[in-house]
Amino acid sequence: VWNLVLLPSDHPIIGTKWVFRNKLDEFGIITRNKARLVAKGYNQEEGIDYDETFAPVSRIEAIRPLLAYTSIMKFKLYQMDVKSAFLNGFIQEEVYVD
Repeated sequence: VWNLVLLPSDHPIIGTKWVFRNKLDEFGIITRNKARLVAKGYNQEEGIDYDETFAPVSRIEAIRPLLAYTSIMKFKLYQMDVKSAFLNGFIQEEVYVD
């Protein structure tokens, strides 16, 4: 949810920028234009703009049994990436973007 507010003097601002992309079909013809607004989090400084980070990653000790089982059972194993896993997450801090 976005609210237009006056910026408090004691809070940093996170910049934003628009990213545009054209979706192409199999013949290279533009079928759709996509746009998204992204935060420029790479400009943030640890200890000033944030205190801690967290990235959920599987440990190799959890992956090895899966690989062993799929090998024994002769299963096909596929890789996938979930891009929208954290789109609806909640944040406790107040964040100001321009």
